[in-house]
Amino acid sequence: MDLTGRKVLVTGGAGFIGSALVEFLLSKGCEVTAYDSFDDFYPGKEENLGPYLNDKDFRLVRGNILDFDSLNDAMGGVSVVFHEAAQAGVRYGIDHPRDAHETNVTGTLNVLEAARKNEVEKVVYASSSSVYGNPVSLPMVEDHPPSPTNPYGATKLAAEKYCIAYQRTYGLKTVCLRYFSVYGPRGRPDQVITAFTNIIARGGRPRIFGDGKQSRDFTYISDVVSATYLGAAVDVDGEIINVGYGKDLSIEFVARKVAEGLGKDVQPDFVKGYEGDFPQTLCSNSKALHQLGWRPKVPFEEGLSKYLEWYRAKMVRPLSS
Repeated sequence: MDLTGRKVLVTGGAGFIGSALVEFLLSKGCEVTAYDSFDDFYPGKEENLGPYLNDKDFRLVRGNILDFDSLNDAMGGVSVVFHEAAQAGVRYGIDHPRDAHETNVTGTLNVLEAARKNEVEKVVYASSSSVYGNPVSLPMVEDHPPSPTNPYGATKLAAEKYCIAYQRTYGLKTVCLRYFSVYGPRGRPDQVITAFTNIIARGGRPRIFGDGKQSRDFTYISDVVSATYLGAAVDVDGEIINVGYGKDLSIEFVARKVAEGLGKDVQPDFVKGYEGDFPQTLCSNSKALHQLGWRPKVPFEEGLSKYLEWYRAKMVRPLSS
């Protein structure tokens, strides 16, 4: 599907991934509507969309995906929906499981139903590697048995099931992309690399839950955005596809690399782990290569350098104004 000139909608369009996707879609000639509730989960999302507010091909709609009427109206005339809105955060979901369920499951049902009513051509859903839970085999392939260890992972899996059900029942084209540990500019403050950077830059010690040996497959934002775009542009339907770099790194290693990149010599602060955590993620991205023609381009060292460069520029900006 050629998206040039097409009307597309990005739920959660002011968030970390959503705003980066908005920027990319505008560069591809799309007419973009960003739909976001600007909740108080974390600040700064208004700034994420500031550069695009005067773009003739951009429209901002303030609304919640739990408000079906608002969502339905915003979706009028739209060809593709990129569903990025979610109540993110594993630990937040553990503390607030009902909030996670309402936004991630009921909200996704609303997105799918509005898409069906508006005859949207395709919905690309942002899922998560959290659906896998404890690894049975590595790397994780898409038919790895899903067994979430926390409420957040369970909500993302339930939303996937709705996407597949709508594809099979109503013929609504859907693609579910399982993101692996996305990082980069505009990252949420609760995400591990952002959290490490914020505290180390201020002279503090990065807090690590558990022994730090648990590992994640960190994937740079530009790689995730390009895969998400291809999820709409390529003729795939009813599929679940991993989006990850394909290399896992320990949390302790990442903390030390962030400190090194900031020129700091600090020791991590190890604290008790939490229930619902899982020891490892490692992505098999062969399906993404075969079905989307996608492969990651940004290795961790390069991605971290890009992120820290952005972070430094962001921190000195208020001083120069």
